[in-house]
Amino acid sequence: MKAYLAAALVGTALFAGIAAEAQAQRVRGTVTSASGNMIAVKTSDGGSVDIALGEKTNYVFAQPVPMSDIKQGDFLGVTSVKRVDGTLTAYDVRRFPKPTNPGHRPFDGGSNQTMTNALVSTTVNSAKGRELVLTYDGGSQKVMVAETASITSLTPGQRSQVVTGSYVSVLTEPGADGKLTARAVEVRKDEPKVPK
Repeated sequence: MKAYLAAALVGTALFAGIAAEAQAQRVRGTVTSASGNMIAVKTSDGGSVDIALGEKTNYVFAQPVPMSDIKQGDFLGVTSVKRVDGTLTAYDVRRFPKPTNPGHRPFDGGSNQTMTNALVSTTVNSAKGRELVLTYDGGSQKVMVAETASITSLTPGQRSQVVTGSYVSVLTEPGADGKLTARAVEVRKDEPKVPK
C-alpha cells in the first residue's frame, strides 16, 4: 500500500508542474489507441501524439467524488475560467493527497483560464451556486463551481485504466531519438468540460 501511495504522491507532484527538467513536456487529450506499451493521444488542437509507457511510469487515477466530499482543509487543484468581470468559474476540481506547488497562476499560459492549488478555507452552497474560498501563502481566491464541473480525488492508478476513450494528462520526456516516454499519467474517464 505504501508503494501505491508513494506513486500517487509522485504523480501528483509531477502534475502540479514541478518537473525538474525544462525538456519535460505535458500532453493532454483523449486516448485514441492503447496497445502494449504505446498510446496515441488526440490533443485539443486536433493533433496526435505517440507516447511510450515505461516500467517507471507512474499512474494516477482521478476518481469522481460528489461535491459534498470536498471539505474545509482539503488541498485542491482547481482549473477555472476567468470571466470578464474577474470572477472565476471552476470546471475541474481535483483533491490532492498532500499540498503541492500552492499558488494561483494562468493555466497553460492562457489569459482566460487559471490554476489554483490551495487549501479550502470555506465551502458555501447558496442561491448563486456552489462556492469555494481557496487560500495559499500570500493570497486567496473565491471560485464558483460550475454544475458541470469535474470533481475528483487523485488516487493510485494503473496501466489498465489507460484505455481508448479515456482522457489523460501525461508528463513526458523525449529520448535521444526524440520519441516521448511518459513519466506520469493522470487518467480519467472523461475530459473536463469548459463552461461557456
